[in-house]
Amino acid sequence: MPTACPLTKTAIDLVRRHPQQPARSLARMLVEKSGGALTIDSARSRIRKIIGQNGSATRKKAAHPRPARAPGEGLPMPKTKAKPRIPYRMPVVGRIGIISDIHVPYHSNRALSAAVSYLQSRGIAGLLLNGDFADFYSISRWEKNPAERDLAGELHQVRAVLGWLRQSFPTIPIVAKTGNHEERWESWLWQHAPEISAETAMGLRAWLHLDQHNIELVENRRIVMAGKLPILHGHELPRGQSSPVNQARGAYVRTNHSVMVGHGHRTSSHAQSNLWHDEACAWSTGCLCDLSPDYASVANQWNWGFAIVDVAKGGTYSVENFRIAKDGSIRTS
Repeated sequence: MPTACPLTKTAIDLVRRHPQQPARSLARMLVEKSGGALTIDSARSRIRKIIGQNGSATRKKAAHPRPARAPGEGLPMPKTKAKPRIPYRMPVVGRIGIISDIHVPYHSNRALSAAVSYLQSRGIAGLLLNGDFADFYSISRWEKNPAERDLAGELHQVRAVLGWLRQSFPTIPIVAKTGNHEERWESWLWQHAPEISAETAMGLRAWLHLDQHNIELVENRRIVMAGKLPILHGHELPRGQSSPVNQARGAYVRTNHSVMVGHGHRTSSHAQSNLWHDEACAWSTGCLCDLSPDYASVANQWNWGFAIVDVAKGGTYSVENFRIAKDGSIRTS
């Protein structure tokens, strides 16, 4: 069987990689690839032969035939690479505990224990870890203390806390939504191991042993729905409007919708009605981590906190947003 010449191979490769480009555009690319060895007419003839546009007699022999178009028919619209963003729906109706920003291994034992004990006493039907349950300090892009860089130790601590949470709530669904700190893992893989970054074994689910604890992982900044209430970690929103003095109001201004967020480590709420007096409410939850880390040790205005969303049939809901005092006592916001 005769071997195709290098320019023909190049032309076939161009057709394969640019299936929506017209023959003339592909011919220009081929002329450039040939270094001037082909004219635009000879290059176009070669391309048309490959895609079967040199007449019906040659279409059967074309290497990459394209459907024949009627005279005057335009090019088909190229397929989009956009993917629909479908919210994740909490798989329970009833009382759902919302805790965020634990930042293991820089969590607060007192705050986390207080939140979990209270949620146990309220008999929650589901638990949402709303982002930043892990810190991933060791692989952050920020300046790091070399003495604190211990990725293996961090992973061990996160697994241990997730196991403790499953032990504390042995029968209910637990859902973990990734925040900006968990996204550090994917970013680190893209930079240091891009060839294997897409492997299932390299994902957070595998490294944090989530299947072992029957914990569902929600990634890619998907919105979590508790009934009709959208829940974001908060880093999905632009900083300027989502980090004002009142974080809940900032979240409302950006979304124009009732919403709950974490990320800002501050408990707040905001209510606003429209022209027809339909009221929307927004909430931000406090954190369960150390309140004075090295990178924000003074006047950060953080507080410990968590929330409960009580979802009724039909999706209506009520929200309780709690603060945790320094002594571990629970206070309503």
